[in-house]
Amino acid sequence: MSEEIFDLIVIGAGPGGYVAAIRAAQLGMKVAVVEKRETMGGVCLNEGCIPSKALLDTSELFHLAKDRFAGHGIEVAPPAINVGKMMARKDDVVRKLTDGVAFLFKKNKVQTFIGEAKLLGANQQGDQQVQVSGAAAATITGKKVLLASGSEAVQLPSLPFDGESVVSARETLCFPEVPGHLLVVGGGYIGLELGSVWLRLGAQVTVVEMLPRLVAGSDGQVADGLMRALKKQGMRFMMEAKVAGAEKRDGKLVAKVEAQGGVQEIECDKVLVAVGRRPLTEGLGVEGLGIRLERGRVVVDADYQTSVPGIYAIGDLIAGPMLAHKASDEGVVCVERMQGEPSEVDYACIPGICYTWPEAASVGKTEETLKEQGISYKSGKFNFMGNGRAKCMDETEGFVKILAESEGGRVLGVHILGPRASDLIAEAVTVMSFGGSAEDIALTVHAHPTLSEAVREAALDVDKRAIHA
Repeated sequence: MSEEIFDLIVIGAGPGGYVAAIRAAQLGMKVAVVEKRETMGGVCLNEGCIPSKALLDTSELFHLAKDRFAGHGIEVAPPAINVGKMMARKDDVVRKLTDGVAFLFKKNKVQTFIGEAKLLGANQQGDQQVQVSGAAAATITGKKVLLASGSEAVQLPSLPFDGESVVSARETLCFPEVPGHLLVVGGGYIGLELGSVWLRLGAQVTVVEMLPRLVAGSDGQVADGLMRALKKQGMRFMMEAKVAGAEKRDGKLVAKVEAQGGVQEIECDKVLVAVGRRPLTEGLGVEGLGIRLERGRVVVDADYQTSVPGIYAIGDLIAGPMLAHKASDEGVVCVERMQGEPSEVDYACIPGICYTWPEAASVGKTEETLKEQGISYKSGKFNFMGNGRAKCMDETEGFVKILAESEGGRVLGVHILGPRASDLIAEAVTVMSFGGSAEDIALTVHAHPTLSEAVREAALDVDKRAIHA
């Protein structure tokens, strides 16, 4: 047992845990991090956000060279994809970023323990003890413990993962070759993004979704526009349907799909199950300590403290969207509140992004939600077709929609489908965080020509003053 007593032990080095650890160290706390992987960064850096975006960018460049360069007068031989080199580049991006986190730990004197963590409870002095199993087994002690172990892919009973034919996002990011036909189960962010990667590279992609709309909870116009865009790219959809099972026949995978028109069999090469994620609490010992859970999520108070004093939780373990940036903000706020600072996360202003092309990005309430809640609002919309920069880029698909209070014009929600929506949404988040209005956006000078002018035009359109509509 280590004689050292830490001020804070963080379990998990994902975007919530590693950010919390660094911020705690900046605040003068003596910090230890327990991480089961040899590399830092959690699912996000190792097998989620970062590798998927690396492959999305590569596949988009391939698509541009194959289908779009000619329209710009750029004549090249038909391109070929070297999957091995693509994967090597992706792995290099991941390595550099995970190494970067390890460097930041050293810089901030955060001590790392590699292994599985289990809560042992408080000792006689009231300090929390954590058992670390693995090559360097140890028991470490801390005044406080922060749980940031993240989440894992949900497995369907009818489609158990086998790591080869029926896979999660992890394996889909490492396919050694382009599959002939990829069947995607789930029309959310993960399924559409990874489906887009392999679609652009030449695979046939079919998405099976139980609900009548893609990206559940998104703005209806964005969801409909995104589906139209993806259909034009060749992605196929089976809505209000489910996959009841899959089996191997003559070297091919045959999936049984139950839809409104009956049951049909679809022959494919791979099945990606992307129906959601669940909190990763197994093995942590939370039940043994009596930490309260609701629907699998750890219950916390305003300080992110669990029902057991001295133990805290953030990120995918607790209520709210399972997003890396949400976890990071919670990590910062949690440790700052430990030090008495009045920090808080503005949960009404957390953006969500689908990194397809066109991209879909949203923050705040949707039009459907405002109607359901009986909130009086007005809306403004501007199509990228009328934006000069979008025209120059040959990326005119999509729109910006701004929803604002009928009285006062405070922005209630912003929904963008179009080029670089992931970057454009930041302006909306900033305005909403400060309680700004559509008029505030409309009065702000936006450089010309830029995609951001579409945001301003949508704000002007809230009061029907758009210039280029």
